[in-house]
Amino acid sequence: MPFEKIKQIFIITAAALCAAPLFAQSFKLPSAHKSEHKDLIARQQNIGNQISVEETKNFIDNLFKEEEEPEMDIYTEGWESKRVNAYAGMDVPDTKVIDVSNFAMPTPGYVTSPYGYRPRFRRVHKGIDLKLQTGDTVRAAFDGRVRLTNYERRGYGYYVIVRHPNGLETVYGHLSRFLVKPDQDVKAGEPIALGGNTGRSFGSHLHFETRFMGYPINPAAIFDFANQTVHTDEYTFDKRTYTQARNFDPDANSEYTRQYLASNPLRPAAAHNSSKSKGAKTYTIKRGDSLSRIASRNGVTVRQLCKLNGLSTKSKLKPGKKLRIR
Repeated sequence: MPFEKIKQIFIITAAALCAAPLFAQSFKLPSAHKSEHKDLIARQQNIGNQISVEETKNFIDNLFKEEEEPEMDIYTEGWESKRVNAYAGMDVPDTKVIDVSNFAMPTPGYVTSPYGYRPRFRRVHKGIDLKLQTGDTVRAAFDGRVRLTNYERRGYGYYVIVRHPNGLETVYGHLSRFLVKPDQDVKAGEPIALGGNTGRSFGSHLHFETRFMGYPINPAAIFDFANQTVHTDEYTFDKRTYTQARNFDPDANSEYTRQYLASNPLRPAAAHNSSKSKGAKTYTIKRGDSLSRIASRNGVTVRQLCKLNGLSTKSKLKPGKKLRIR
């Protein structure tokens, strides 16, 4: 073998031997790797100590503890369901971008009951309840055309469905009076009804729904009720996420509630089962009543009711018994 060939082989071998320690440093033995991995796991914090799903659920339940049983779904369960659900059997796209920039809040009231499943009622609340008083104006959320005005005694009472060019439909329930008729064109913010307490309702409020081809979108995914606006100019409907709210903050809703009540004191309601005289100071308890419902309907607070009647917030109410309300 020529000397130059032997010299070349020697140089290549020497270079490989010199480089071997460098390569060895980039690999770790399995035992060393496992030890380091265990050490990393031991040092990481238990996220369960930071986030408690149960605590969050209890907070929400306490915030809306007096909410009513959700209405049955007029799109699938209620009377006249064939007329109400115009999308039965139609193909619904998995996603759809919807322009919501030209909007109006249906009522300035605060949220009294959010969207979602109610374990104690075994029913899904497919809209959001907003506080108002009987006779308050309810406005169209977007430009559109009135598709239906109807009455459903077991749930929504008097309700309006408006179809919008952006692909949405909005539902307004428990109304006291219609201000529009079917096939009438309306603009965002235009009065369409007066709020009320009709159907399955124990206090004046607006049941408000946002639907896409029959799918009940969580209104809090589109509207930021605590700030009286929409989250973004466009909402993307997605079959996987349409039930989820965006940035729903119970604390923000509580603060907005406080501000709303400070600037809009509740008027005493003319409840049909309270004393007949105009200056009535008593209220006759009915089956299904709660302190918060009685307080809301009579323009007083639960604390005032408890103080006037020697009750606590956990006291059981007996139907037929009279309560002092002033």
